[in-house]
Amino acid sequence: MKKATSLSELGFDANGASSGFFRPVSDGMDSTPTSHHRRRLTKVSVIGAGNVGMAIAQTILTRDLADEIALVDALPDKLRGEMLDLQHAAAFLPRTRLVSDTDMSVTRGSDLAIVTAGARQIPGETRLNLLQRNVALFRKIVPALAEHSPDAILLIVSNPVDVLTYVAWKLSGFPVSRVIGSGTNLDSSRFRFLLAEHLDVNAQDVNAYMVGEHGDSSVAVWSTLSVAGMPVLKSLQESHSSFEEEALEGIRRAVVDSAYEVIGLKGYTSWAIGYSVANLVSSLLRDQRRIHPVSVLAAGFHGIPDDHEVFLSLPARLGRAGVLGVADMELTDEETRRLRRSAKTLWENTQLLGL
Repeated sequence: MKKATSLSELGFDANGASSGFFRPVSDGMDSTPTSHHRRRLTKVSVIGAGNVGMAIAQTILTRDLADEIALVDALPDKLRGEMLDLQHAAAFLPRTRLVSDTDMSVTRGSDLAIVTAGARQIPGETRLNLLQRNVALFRKIVPALAEHSPDAILLIVSNPVDVLTYVAWKLSGFPVSRVIGSGTNLDSSRFRFLLAEHLDVNAQDVNAYMVGEHGDSSVAVWSTLSVAGMPVLKSLQESHSSFEEEALEGIRRAVVDSAYEVIGLKGYTSWAIGYSVANLVSSLLRDQRRIHPVSVLAAGFHGIPDDHEVFLSLPARLGRAGVLGVADMELTDEETRRLRRSAKTLWENTQLLGL
């Protein structure tokens, strides 16, 4: 029997199939009934159907953030299997059209394109070591995305995310407001989780940012740490002698190493980044104007030279047009020094690309 996704592929005539069940509703006008009421549908494309890409697609699907999801991957059998697996859950999910192909043309007309494709980070490998293996792939992916969806927002998740966001910006020709890296949005969630566990509060009530590189040189912004709007670092230091400088660095290190720990235990990360990216998708496509620490062009911020086209994470206001603004945070001298050092590391890596 022919393998098929739909009844039409099995030979059933799909034309007007619903006409025997539903009577058209006329609005008294000569035009096709209800045709002028059709709303614009929202399309999201996910490039890369690996563990991260599918966790993102599944979370977007269950949160009803898109009317159509397009999946792209180089492995046709795996890709079709992933699409079918999700389609078979249609009775339990919001109505979302799912399409897939190895050809980038399936992404045509996307409002948002999420790039997760790339070599998988292996245990013990830093994110920056992935660079050369992934830039060549982006040379194939990004120009095609830009061609098929010239008005889309590009959201880069592949690692090293800050440098690859720069690569995507250069290769796409898009305005900087429409090229975003997932950055330290997840790092900040890990940071908030550790603090919430210690303080015995909900992580959603903890306001704490990791900024800079999504990686080893990231910066924990302790100076703005608050719970329910109340600054807590000074109180913690006064009531807990263990909260000295060395301990704070240990917590930052634990946040950075948490991804490596997960990779070492299960071979990859997936669920947390899936929720993190869906969180960004919601802010972007629903125009929520929420603040997220994501990778943006940081030239001119916190003493980073204006001519250094370096992407790193800073708190940014996100909406339907992409990045609507970047917060100029008040940092301590030490936090500023660390951020500039993080920027210098990323700048040096971008200079190796010759873009």
